[in-house]
Amino acid sequence: MSRTQAKVLLEMVDKLTYKCDQIIASAGIWAVFYDNKAFNLKSQHYIDSEDTPKYKKTSFSNPGHARNLCKKLNSQFKTDKFTVVFMSEGTQVYPD
Repeated sequence: MSRTQAKVLLEMVDKLTYKCDQIIASAGIWAVFYDNKAFNLKSQHYIDSEDTPKYKKTSFSNPGHARNLCKKLNSQFKTDKFTVVFMSEGTQVYPD
């Protein structure tokens, strides 16, 4: 079964590179929370202090990615405090 076509809200094509950027409609954002709070996920090498830490995504425009991360973190940390939160609206903070 094929996916339904996404609704394109805006589209811009660069005439030099032919790269096309599209703004696609979404129901909202799915974020992984820990103990009902937002968090940042950082990964770095335990022994090599020279290694640059990498910050990983914890919010997604697709619910499947958020669910998979939630399951992975609950299993990895042996807890059930990671949850997926659906956000469909919020307070505008920029521009003021």
